[in-house]
Amino acid sequence: MPIDTEHPAPAPDTVVSVDPRSGRATRTSLHTTTDDEVTAICRRAASAFPRFERAGRAGRARFLRAIAARLELHRDEIVSTAQRETGLPTARLTSEHARTCYQMRLFADVLDEGGYLEAAIDHAADTPMGPGPDLRRLLVPIGPVAVFGASNFPLAFSVPGGDTASALAAGCPVIVKAHGSHPLTSALCHQAMAEAAAETDIPADVVALVFGQDAGAALVADAHITAVGFTGSLSGAQALLRIIGDREQPIPFYGELSSINPLVVTPAAAAARGAEIARGFVTSITASGGQLCTKPGIVFVPDGPDGDVTVDSLRSALAASDHQVLLNERIHRSYLADSTALASLPAVDSVLTGTAAGPDGFSVTPMVLTLRAGDLSEASTTECFGPIAVVARYGDEAELRTGLERLPASLTGTVHAEAEESGLLAGLSELLRPKAGRLIFNGFPTGVRVSWAQTHGGPWPATNTVHTSVGTTSIRRFLRPVTWQDAPQPVLPEELRDGEHRIPLRLNGTLILP
Repeated sequence: MPIDTEHPAPAPDTVVSVDPRSGRATRTSLHTTTDDEVTAICRRAASAFPRFERAGRAGRARFLRAIAARLELHRDEIVSTAQRETGLPTARLTSEHARTCYQMRLFADVLDEGGYLEAAIDHAADTPMGPGPDLRRLLVPIGPVAVFGASNFPLAFSVPGGDTASALAAGCPVIVKAHGSHPLTSALCHQAMAEAAAETDIPADVVALVFGQDAGAALVADAHITAVGFTGSLSGAQALLRIIGDREQPIPFYGELSSINPLVVTPAAAAARGAEIARGFVTSITASGGQLCTKPGIVFVPDGPDGDVTVDSLRSALAASDHQVLLNERIHRSYLADSTALASLPAVDSVLTGTAAGPDGFSVTPMVLTLRAGDLSEASTTECFGPIAVVARYGDEAELRTGLERLPASLTGTVHAEAEESGLLAGLSELLRPKAGRLIFNGFPTGVRVSWAQTHGGPWPATNTVHTSVGTTSIRRFLRPVTWQDAPQPVLPEELRDGEHRIPLRLNGTLILP
């Protein structure tokens, strides 16, 4: 996409691209999407929906694999553009690009396998309740979906990201609201996906892109939209939920919103490997500028000499860490305000910092605060986006439990423990399970594997859904069940017709594999 550097003062509707390392903005050839344009885009997506569904599982699988191939073809340009717009390291973005292509192909595999359809057939038969009709059940796509790109993942949670991949696999057209932090990256990815659609004879309107905050609001309000996938702030989610609440027909909102991701270091773990855990923790909170939804925002460390060694090691690792560049001006401004507020809390015992912030752009200083687990409050357990975390010291298991009970729900909960602490480990697992969608043992939550068994979700305010936004079962968000009763064979979906059982099927209550 072209960047016009000769005219630094953009028109009001011009989309600008900002390099967060310098704060320098340049105008692009992109423009914010008007309400009328959003309406037209949604109408075209709805018109394309039946044809996209008729492409079937095989047609959609070819489309997803073609998207992956086109993204790979344009990899160098996409990664370099994303690096300029986000300040994230090239190695991180190259890995994210590979993940994005992988998850497209993984959902193609999901389509090939077909078990996600939850196909079931109950033949007509006598039952304890009397004669029963022939019933055949399948999951079907719900219709056009709005997806909001995330600031911190310009690829894997953006235009070609997991929400898009799972919705397309389900058979739903997708309209993505590009994030303002990486508009050119979004446009490049959309271009690659449009090429894939043309290559596989998929309607062009199956994937569309809009720009601007007002366009996002208009998108969610449009009657053609049947669901929303969102990754962002809690306040942004609440604004969209208000729009949905005003719709004549409410729709599901699948949002990933806020997460503190507690990490517990038990006494035996502190004694055995406290310094190692501390170094891993600092690496985890500074990775990608601390701008990961799974960043461990609070770590519980025991009192005593072993806990002191853990904290001293953490202090040394933090002092050696470099300043971090944040993604955009809003995140930078929020980090400065939130970190200052946290450091000013009466309960805070000490403030540990890393290298001072750089002179230009949106750079900040990494920070860790220490306090007592028993003094945790709502103010000290609220997510702060960026390279900052809280160390909560505890004297005994009772104080540890008190601190954990005061935490909001999160995407993850982590425990570092030793084998001899089986009783404590069982109790902590029981305490953390209601608060998290993924429980981690002797590791760190940053890094989310895309797989069949993954859960990336949790109770409010981590998300507002019982579904996952990462992994193969995320496709379930964009499907609904339909049952055909005593239906003639020609009107049935192919997967439910007699003699066409080439996918996993529950037949008269028995699971049948192809």
